[in-house]
Amino acid sequence: MSAKTYEVRTHGCQMNVHDSERLAGLLEDAGYVPAPEGADGADVVVFNTCAVRENADNKLYGNLGQLAPKKASRPGMQIAVGGCLAQKDRDTIVKKAPWVDVVFGTHNIGKLPVLLERARVQEEAQVEIAESLEAFPSTLPTRRESAYAAWVSISVGCNNTCTFCIVPALRGKEKDRRPGDILAEIETLVSEGVSEITLLGQNVNAYGSDIGDREAFSKLLRACGKIEGLERVRFTSPHPRDFTDDVIAAMAETPNVMPQLHMPLQSGSDAVLKSMRRSYRQERFLGIIEKVRAAMPDAAISTDIIVGFPGETEEDFEQTLHTVRESRFAQAFTFQYSKRPGTPAATMEGQIPKEVVQARYERLVALQEEISWEENKKQVGRTVEVMVAEGEGRKDGATHRLSGRAPDNRLVHFTKPDAEVRPGDMVTVEITYAAPHHLLAEGEAVSVRRTRSGDAWERRNAAPPQPAGVMLGLPTVGAPAPAPAEPAGGCCPTS
Repeated sequence: MSAKTYEVRTHGCQMNVHDSERLAGLLEDAGYVPAPEGADGADVVVFNTCAVRENADNKLYGNLGQLAPKKASRPGMQIAVGGCLAQKDRDTIVKKAPWVDVVFGTHNIGKLPVLLERARVQEEAQVEIAESLEAFPSTLPTRRESAYAAWVSISVGCNNTCTFCIVPALRGKEKDRRPGDILAEIETLVSEGVSEITLLGQNVNAYGSDIGDREAFSKLLRACGKIEGLERVRFTSPHPRDFTDDVIAAMAETPNVMPQLHMPLQSGSDAVLKSMRRSYRQERFLGIIEKVRAAMPDAAISTDIIVGFPGETEEDFEQTLHTVRESRFAQAFTFQYSKRPGTPAATMEGQIPKEVVQARYERLVALQEEISWEENKKQVGRTVEVMVAEGEGRKDGATHRLSGRAPDNRLVHFTKPDAEVRPGDMVTVEITYAAPHHLLAEGEAVSVRRTRSGDAWERRNAAPPQPAGVMLGLPTVGAPAPAPAEPAGGCCPTS
């Protein structure tokens, strides 16, 4: 009898992507195998949902509706819904889509295999939503998408009360992992060939508040710098309130911490920031940018911005444009404000007409596009070391190029070298052309460096898929060590 197949469909932020790797690991640990690419469906389909955007519910129920006839014609097929929308809507999902078998929340993803089996045996839907974290996600099995880069969750939850965001209510208060557990996981990953890690948290630089150490995050960055074989360290997403000078110093002084920063602005207007319940103002934000640039002149800084927040005047919007001009972001993820039921902002007076929001949004995008292009043009003539990526360049096959990320996380498309190059290897190239969202290196590569990450990618693609997931908590003594998404906004694009 062949093993049952599964498919995980992910919506939302990096935290959801990271959770989906855990869900895949749990299912494989329970004996399921990934559905082959191009297969007509899977025995188990899992939706890992987001509750941040206004149409999240419509998207989910539309997808569930499309699966209903397929499930009716496929005996034994099961559908599960997890993530933030499941945490929020709970019993509503089964009422609207009674063909769903399992609904689970953000705090109990480890229960998925048990709930699927219970639903099969009892022949009725299982809805189980935990109100607090049952097990830190990184103690669960995982099936990582990349052999050379990995997410490492350092905290879950958020202590902020931003009026536009529902995520803290769904993910809970901040809970930090012990530094030793984090570093042990990173060392385990590096021993398996991973050379780039991204530290992940809803408010990543607030790390330490739960364990009583205000400098815990900067200490963690410096500790990452001492891990042999770890070439690149990134983190997402910080909050301006908690972005302290010791973190800037740690970034500048730790060679493997990359010169890249994602710093959510949300608005450049002090009045709007106050209404959003963001605990900083324009001057404070620009001050952080200035300090980062003084310490790391070549750092690429990106951001998140919400347009059309309730009560936003034309003068408020102009302050956002001013802050964007002053900050010179390499990239900005811009969002039109959308109501989320259950958030204070949803019932605020002064909701902005759609046409006004659209017009402001287009002005902001045009300004940022101009700045992104100007900042990218400054890269022309520079020599950068690019980590070869898998799936970053959709036209690479036709253009005979490869793609990857520079240290500052800019996307670089480069001419394919004569030497064999694998994802995870490093190629040094000279930038010859800049576009608003990518760079080109059209000459011959300066050098090619084969890496342990490239070896790991090669091993993974040569070996047949394994049915079991990989445990990633503290590695046991003497045991063999086990083996990224846009926007970069921790729990959501508006963190």
